[in-house]
Amino acid sequence: MLEKVISILEEINGDVDYTTEDELVDGGILDSFDIVGLVSELKAEFDVEIGIEDLTPENFNSAETICNLIERLQEE
Repeated sequence: MLEKVISILEEINGDVDYTTEDELVDGGILDSFDIVGLVSELKAEFDVEIGIEDLTPENFNSAETICNLIERLQEE
């Protein structure tokens, strides 16, 4: 799953090392438009519904936290 999330992130911005970066939102690497596109791609790829309550920096600051969000949503 991590590899696919990184692949999606690289389509949005290919100039980031997503294996180590942990401030994608807090560091301003991803803006609100990027998040909208990312959420759409994640919904399509992983068949999850990402609600407004899930749109927090903590859920989108790294590829790992995004994977954790997807796993949690798939379990619900």
